[in-house]
Amino acid sequence: MKPSIYGLTFEQLSDWLVDHGEKKFRSKQVWDWLYQKRVTDFDDMKNVNQSCIDVLKENFTIETLSEEIKQESEDGTIKYLFKLHDGNVIETVLMRFNYGLSVCVTTQVGCNIGCSFCASGVLRKHRDLSGGEIVEQIMKVQQHLDQKENDERVSHIVVMGIGEPFDNYDNLIDFLKVVNDKKGLSIGARHITVSTSGIAPKMYEFADEGIQINLALSIHAPTNELRTQIMKINRAYPLEKLMPAIDYYLEKTNRRITFEYILLKDVNDHVKEAHQLADLLMDKKHLSYVNLIPYNPVADNPYERSEKDAILNFYETLMDRGIKCGVRTEHGTDIDAACGQLRSKQIEKEKARKKQKQDKAGV
Repeated sequence: MKPSIYGLTFEQLSDWLVDHGEKKFRSKQVWDWLYQKRVTDFDDMKNVNQSCIDVLKENFTIETLSEEIKQESEDGTIKYLFKLHDGNVIETVLMRFNYGLSVCVTTQVGCNIGCSFCASGVLRKHRDLSGGEIVEQIMKVQQHLDQKENDERVSHIVVMGIGEPFDNYDNLIDFLKVVNDKKGLSIGARHITVSTSGIAPKMYEFADEGIQINLALSIHAPTNELRTQIMKINRAYPLEKLMPAIDYYLEKTNRRITFEYILLKDVNDHVKEAHQLADLLMDKKHLSYVNLIPYNPVADNPYERSEKDAILNFYETLMDRGIKCGVRTEHGTDIDAACGQLRSKQIEKEKARKKQKQDKAGV
């Protein structure tokens, strides 16, 4: 399978074209056709010379994803299930906010982080997505918006879909450079958020990138004992390693960090844990924001959604301690809302179909 053209940053495309005998200015033309006019066929690049088109067609493809399922919610949320060239499937979600349209992208096929509450982690990591496959998720959503002719554009991105972004670091960085490029989609760095479960070494590296991309940390528990219970990654990067990485990021960037905290009934949602979380963040509260997330139950999972009173008490405790926080607005509650849920269901259906065929064939 040829690699996706979307995997090249503008600089990489320019160098590649020059190395293949084309003039450097061709990169601006090709980039414009890809990201401004958003063509899906190299032959539609009308002002690009034929030799350039031929060499691009020989070495790259524009489309590597195909739409399998599209679920639309009453609130305007759209969840896409895309099939990759190797038959694997991934999820991408479009969410509508009063400040714009945000897309949640996936970075891996499956996930090895092993968070016990997460639908994404039910299926182990199969492979990393290429930078082009991550970019193409944005392009597919934007092309869908273009077809509706309502003059809407993707304005925000959250890298919070299936997989751990920092476990696919180089492709993540290429993706960020492509979507942020002012000559292309021009999605502002401050409108992009990358979420990590806490791979501490990569947090140092991300801080040193010198970019204005927002960072969110999935913390979900305020102590090592509880965090290890629900997040296996805490064994490798316990709070003693994680908090210095956060301090380095804050000192290096002076940018606020968001702490994601999923509330699990009678697990991590007591006032006690709220105080422990406040203690943990107290020395950095001026650059901290806690995003409290009501849990979306997952099939065959022991966790339940916290009661409304527990969520309110947790919120009020943090606010009383001077920790800025909010409860995440829910989207797509009438469709497969939890990340990875649609993918998991589809994979189970495919397994059932295969089994039925085998049974009929007497295998």
